Amino acid sequence: MPNNCDIGLIGLAVMGENLALNIESRGFKIAVFNRTTSKVDELINGRAKGKNFVGCHSLEELVESLASPRKVMLMVKAGAAVDAFIEKLIPLLEPGDVIIDGGNTHFSETERRTKYVESKGLLYVGTGVSGGEEGALKGPSMMPGGSEKAWPLVKPIFQAIAAKVGPGDGVPCCEWVGPRGAGHYVKMVHNGIEYGDMQLICEAYWMLKNALGLTNDELYDVFQEWYEGELNSYLIEITRDIFSVRDDVGQVGNLSHNGYLVDMILDTAGAKGTGKWMSQLALDLGVPSTLVTEAVYARSLSAMKDARVRASKVLKGPTAKFRGDRAKFIEQVRQALYASKICSYAQGYVQLQAAAKEHDWPLKFGEIAMLWRGGCIIRAVFLERIKEAFDDVGQVGNLSHKPPDNLLLAPYFRKAVRKAQTSWRNVVTTAVRLGIPVPALSSALAYYDGYRSERLPANLLQAQRDYFGAHTYNRVDREGVFHSDWLRLRKEP
Repeated sequence: MPNNCDIGLIGLAVMGENLALNIESRGFKIAVFNRTTSKVDELINGRAKGKNFVGCHSLEELVESLASPRKVMLMVKAGAAVDAFIEKLIPLLEPGDVIIDGGNTHFSETERRTKYVESKGLLYVGTGVSGGEEGALKGPSMMPGGSEKAWPLVKPIFQAIAAKVGPGDGVPCCEWVGPRGAGHYVKMVHNGIEYGDMQLICEAYWMLKNALGLTNDELYDVFQEWYEGELNSYLIEITRDIFSVRDDVGQVGNLSHNGYLVDMILDTAGAKGTGKWMSQLALDLGVPSTLVTEAVYARSLSAMKDARVRASKVLKGPTAKFRGDRAKFIEQVRQALYASKICSYAQGYVQLQAAAKEHDWPLKFGEIAMLWRGGCIIRAVFLERIKEAFDDVGQVGNLSHKPPDNLLLAPYFRKAVRKAQTSWRNVVTTAVRLGIPVPALSSALAYYDGYRSERLPANLLQAQRDYFGAHTYNRVDREGVFHSDWLRLRKEP
């Protein structure tokens, strides 16, 4: 078998197959393998027929078909399957060859695997791949990390297949993120922001539908208008499209149904775990990523469908509708959504900054925003502003200007939130008054109010901890650690 393939790919489910087709379409020769070898034959005789593919029925065949240094990409289910393939590949590869994991892997696993594979004389890359099936085929956003020596070897392929944004041929939405698990961590934060973004959009929709009674046609028009402004993003675009789709089921029993598809979908949301990972890791780092956490809890609550149906017959709340200027309130919902979206990204970047410090990753925060401009689910014009916030550093007059601790402090975002603040507060209070749940919108506002507060009631919390557990406290007027005998000092009841 000729050893002239540029890369090998293992795993021909939809994402793997589409990525393989993308790689070949950019001028590379690719070898493919799947544990169920009939999938290889189906691809070679189907979508890949006549293309620059080599179908392999064993790992040995795959490795033998590759030019040196060999590059093997795993597009298999995260977890044990990745470890199993690594163990099978190591004896077949030579020093300097590269193993790539393109799955949704927990960053800690990539940290471990990078060290292990490097100990065997090989190189390892863990790369986030975002954009779903369409992105894999046409150009995803890619977030590679791992063995830095591997980057020059995979860069030509990765940047060729990635989404491009900008004038001319565009800038690839793919750049080296950092060592070990940095790439998969950035992908996880991307997914966590996606969780928050989707929940915020759903709450805005629910307010417009239930408070104002907007029809799907009217919702389509609203989201089209939003898409043309500062909320321009992939998620706003597809949400607009969803409101236009009629149900194609047709006859249901004796009833003819020709309504909208979105209204016929059961309100129980699924999840694959990356949002939960981000929330758990935020707790470990001690950073308040409240938006993704509320989004995860909202999905959990949605899954309690039977319990909610029973509760709806017993638990009562407001039933009033909004009374007022509809057009004005729609604009207020837009502003509330935008301000909350800023908080969601701000929290994601605070977590990235904390993780970079914790794991010694030299993350380039402005460049990360550029990776998300195309090909991925959270792509938005909004991301240009994030890059500006982190690029606006260096010497300003006689002062050294550092990156912002929080995106809320960057001039553009500070101004945007100030402008939206009155509307934001009115939307949240209106939702509370009407009994419409908006956990993410209200959590975002609470985060903003907490972050802008010079003092918080944690002084009382520390007093409580010291009272019952002698956990000590600090004082505002002197240095040191203190403990008080609260029982002795208290007023007798």
